[in-house]
Amino acid sequence: MNILIIGGAGYIGSHVVREFLDQGHTVTVFDNLSSGLRENLFPEAQFIHGSIMDYQALLSACKGEKFDAAVHLAAFKAAGESMVKPEKYSLNNINGTVHILNAMVEANIKRMVFSSSAAVYGEPEYLPMDEKHPTNPENYYGFTKLEIERFMYWYDAIHGLRCAMLRYFNAAGYDVKGRVAGLEQNPTNLIPVTMETAIGMRREMQIFGDDWDTPDGTCIRDYIHVNDLASGHAAALDYITKNDKSLTVNLGSENGTSVKEIVDAARRITGKPINAPVSGRRAGDPAKVTASSKLAQELLGWKAKHSDVETLISTSWKAYTAHQK
Repeated sequence: MNILIIGGAGYIGSHVVREFLDQGHTVTVFDNLSSGLRENLFPEAQFIHGSIMDYQALLSACKGEKFDAAVHLAAFKAAGESMVKPEKYSLNNINGTVHILNAMVEANIKRMVFSSSAAVYGEPEYLPMDEKHPTNPENYYGFTKLEIERFMYWYDAIHGLRCAMLRYFNAAGYDVKGRVAGLEQNPTNLIPVTMETAIGMRREMQIFGDDWDTPDGTCIRDYIHVNDLASGHAAALDYITKNDKSLTVNLGSENGTSVKEIVDAARRITGKPINAPVSGRRAGDPAKVTASSKLAQELLGWKAKHSDVETLISTSWKAYTAHQK
């Protein structure tokens, strides 16, 4: 298929591009490079420099070729920032997505894979969290993702735009074959922050509380390797193409790993001391979050293959050390 990947120069986007190229698809990347990197662009893919806030540029890109599908990875994603700058997230995530949807309709592109988030669920009411879990976002970022999903269901009903909404948990790791060169910009998630501390980009990192109701007192999260996310995108596009209907699924590893387990594994794999003092809890942090990916397994035949702690940390460390050579 001929696929337009919006946000394809970013951390997750570049891995998604690589997956589709590996599967023999034709790919065009549309990205404004605000957080994406030119070094994440592959020569086999065409590149269009543009912003989803520029509707005419986006429409021109959508109409430039006969695209069979689009992948949307162009949303801002820092949950903490979204609570300080909701207007930024309103404009880019919501208005920008409406631009994408309208341009797709005008260009007659009938399939979309969307990078949603487990942030749509909010505080866990039960674990593991499945797709039937109540949606009650606790930050504005999660709210924008949930609203985008609702827009997409309306565009499905009105325009026949089939959408795969993929609710990620904690994306981590780097390409297992080492083909993605660019590091994530200004990361806030645990594993890249740990890597930055190990390699000396940060003097220290913080562990936010060690008195949670978990075995070692630190928060537990579900980490999914970015290669597994990428294969999930391809499987989801295949599903909505063959079945001509939209779907919403979780993509997670179904395993919970604590903050302390991640930091200890990073110390062992990197051989670095990693200064990680304990500070106070962060407001809004649940003690434990794990996913159920049973529906993705049933509908897509998808299962995480690279999301063990060893692979998450070792592929990240290889990416960071490659940048120091």
